[in-house]
Amino acid sequence: MSDKTNTIAGWTLAGCFVALGATIVGGMMFHSGEPKKEGYPVEAVDEGSGSGAAAEVPIAALLPTADATKGAEVFKKCAACHTINQGGANGIGPNLYATVGEAVAQGKAGFAFSDALKAKGGKWDFDSLNAWLTSPRKFAPGTKMTFAGLSNPKDRADVILYLNQQGSNLPLPAAPAAAPAGKDAAAPAGGNTTAPAEGNATAPADGNTAAPAAKK
Repeated sequence: MSDKTNTIAGWTLAGCFVALGATIVGGMMFHSGEPKKEGYPVEAVDEGSGSGAAAEVPIAALLPTADATKGAEVFKKCAACHTINQGGANGIGPNLYATVGEAVAQGKAGFAFSDALKAKGGKWDFDSLNAWLTSPRKFAPGTKMTFAGLSNPKDRADVILYLNQQGSNLPLPAAPAAAPAGKDAAAPAGGNTTAPAEGNATAPADGNTAAPAAKK
């Protein structure tokens, strides 16, 4: 083997050693092992602070702003089964004239109410009508009423107001009072209440009470 060949082989071997050394050093500097935990952390969403289902608004709070004209439009969904005129005939459902304030499952001559509704008892007041129109099946499980209900509280308030004007005309329930802003809203800023004027004497500045007057 010539000296030229030996020189080339030597440089080639040296280059291999240099490349191997660079690979080892690079691996030490940039470790590419498996991560301790897969993925990356994501901040959890606070489900409690979300916009969840809104609390049900009492029907008494909706009736003062209800619209009977719109209620008449909503009632068209009921007209396939019910009449509402005075003396109107029963259909698939009973005539609904003067229903508000009437006893549940009574007062509609000739109509056969379901046992489930008969067992409910009570009267068709504003709250019971609201519950019934929300979901007849939940109000009286086993009812023959096939209507699924009105999910919109405003629609229920409108149609209940309309029903009330058809032969019942009961006074609307009082709207619920607004909740106080805070538990201690009425408390003074310092947190101390003023002592009653009667029965407590004001102590002098030096801390000694005045001596009682001499008995006569």
